[in-house]
Amino acid sequence: MSSHTHGHAEGASGHEEGLIHGDGPHGSLKDYLTGFILSVVLTAIPFWLVMGEVSWSKQTIAFVIVAFAAVQMIVHMVYFLHMTPKSEDGWTLTSLVFTLILVVITLAGSLWVMYHMDSNMMPKHQVSQPL
Repeated sequence: MSSHTHGHAEGASGHEEGLIHGDGPHGSLKDYLTGFILSVVLTAIPFWLVMGEVSWSKQTIAFVIVAFAAVQMIVHMVYFLHMTPKSEDGWTLTSLVFTLILVVITLAGSLWVMYHMDSNMMPKHQVSQPL
């Protein structure tokens, strides 16, 4: 009984020791400042595109904003969430890729179904003008 308790206590203290000493990936102040500055820049440019007198088309501005949003998500994952291919033996990156695949399949399937439902509906009634 005492050997079982002793082994459990060692495992618990080893686990707690890993948490206290911080064996996981932690960023330095430089990493956090780099991430913060990149986040501010990646937010300020789209804000300027929307609020400023930019003569681009609405579609171009929307595409640029989506591109900046995608880059900002990557910056947050790398600098703040520490999601790299090396973290947790690659399992966090693997689960992220799996999640993205499921989201893309769900969105593409939903858009496909909605497009075909709309195109296969009965023709809309045309309003005739009184004679």
